[in-house]
Amino acid sequence: MKAIVITKPGGPEVLQLQEVDDPEVKDNEVLIKVEATALNRADTLQRKGSYPPPKGASPYLGLECSGTIQAIGKDVSRWKVGDQVCALLSGGGYAEKVAVPAGQVLPIPPGVSLKDAGGLPEVACTVWSTVFMMSHLSAGETFLVHGGSSGIGTFAIQIAKAKGAKVFVTAGSEEKLASCKNLGADVCINYKTEDFVARVKEETGGQGVDVILDCVGAAYLQRNLDSLNFDGRLCIIGMQSGAVTEIKLNTLLPKRLTVQGAALRPRSPENKAMVVNEVEKNVWPEIAAGTVKPITYKAFPLSEAAEAHRLMESSEHIGKILLVP
Repeated sequence: MKAIVITKPGGPEVLQLQEVDDPEVKDNEVLIKVEATALNRADTLQRKGSYPPPKGASPYLGLECSGTIQAIGKDVSRWKVGDQVCALLSGGGYAEKVAVPAGQVLPIPPGVSLKDAGGLPEVACTVWSTVFMMSHLSAGETFLVHGGSSGIGTFAIQIAKAKGAKVFVTAGSEEKLASCKNLGADVCINYKTEDFVARVKEETGGQGVDVILDCVGAAYLQRNLDSLNFDGRLCIIGMQSGAVTEIKLNTLLPKRLTVQGAALRPRSPENKAMVVNEVEKNVWPEIAAGTVKPITYKAFPLSEAAEAHRLMESSEHIGKILLVP
């Protein structure tokens, strides 16, 4: 098969389409002929050499895909050859075929094209596991997501609104904020021209929001804590501004704040299967109902993976960037 290979750590130009061996299919796995895969920030980190794949995972990039099942292992009962599916991967999506544990496979939601479904598993599993399973966002609460126009952000806005929360977002341009508003965001904050802490306080009568999903990391940690309500929950899923910072502990104590972090890729197959099952039960019905939809910005041929990475690193996109073999 053909796959994108990282020839050496570096910029987008190190991504090359090459002939490689087909993946081996284990007893509990299915082999998917890839229709589409999607870019995630983790891919750019792996390309630079700073985010190696977990032990035993595919060496190739790509944390999600959609496609058609071509083969099944002997222990697989739910799926059959010919099924159209999407899947959460530990790697290997930037290829014509990928093997994945059967527990990480999902049906294509009604009303979603096979191609667009390639950008759903990672965002759906990330947002559901962090905002709802870990942070317990509930109807009537307030929720802030940073990077509202990203793949994670555009999905988080929609599912949080669908579940009855008031949604705050930050983004860096009026165009991006307008897109967030169209998806249902209630309060849109331009972080380049506004202090998001002051705006959050103003919009909540001085209280702060109940849950924050953050991909920025160090530079935002204290400001995030300052933006939380009593019993507020902060979940950190990225470190785009760095990994080391200081906080004032006296912010945490009086307001009973919770700070947590999460990553999908290092989780065990059993844990991923549990998240995928919860997503199918709780998120797929919202997609079927049309209250949540995949947001695809642009699709590139697999051979143009380097161009797709340049687009992601420019941060000009809104929603997901796809690669199509």
